[in-house]
Amino acid sequence: MKLDEIVLSGAAPRLLLHCCCAPCASYVLEYLSPFFAITALFYNPNIMPREEHDKRAGELGKLLSRTEYPNRVGLVSAQHDPSGFLQAAMPLRDEPEGGLRCRACYEIRLEETARRAAASGFDCFATTLSVSPHKDAQLLNEIGERLAGLYGCEYLVSDFKKRDGFRRSVELSKRYGLYRQSYCGCDMALNA
Repeated sequence: MKLDEIVLSGAAPRLLLHCCCAPCASYVLEYLSPFFAITALFYNPNIMPREEHDKRAGELGKLLSRTEYPNRVGLVSAQHDPSGFLQAAMPLRDEPEGGLRCRACYEIRLEETARRAAASGFDCFATTLSVSPHKDAQLLNEIGERLAGLYGCEYLVSDFKKRDGFRRSVELSKRYGLYRQSYCGCDMALNA
């Protein structure tokens, strides 16, 4: 599913949007909220330590409480349980940043988003991850489209760093006083 298809339909489909953090979500929500009724899903078992995870979840809540959107934006925060992420990532801990460990992390987060979207009757799902210049949008889209087929829920193909998305996320982060983290959340990335 592509955004131009949504625009042409004139409807406001329900979108489950995986949000990695408030700074990335700031631009993506601004961009997508005119077209979708969005539920932001904070599901990031890769973020450690727990205090960092909770801080990022709180920042997403802060963003949503300070911003008005054309269509409704709700929030669901999943319980922090890094066990599945650690099981997948530990054998790949020596992989370079952006390698197989990151792919496993994308898979875990997008699969949970697809599962929840299908189970709750959303029209589609997406992720804010592609706003980062450090994330591979093509890979994210390949994973998302495969999971869409598996779970029967459309995936919104995107590369949110286009149209100056990353730059805009930095501007919005400053405007709202959002905490901008210096790493993806995976403490293995700090040592890579």
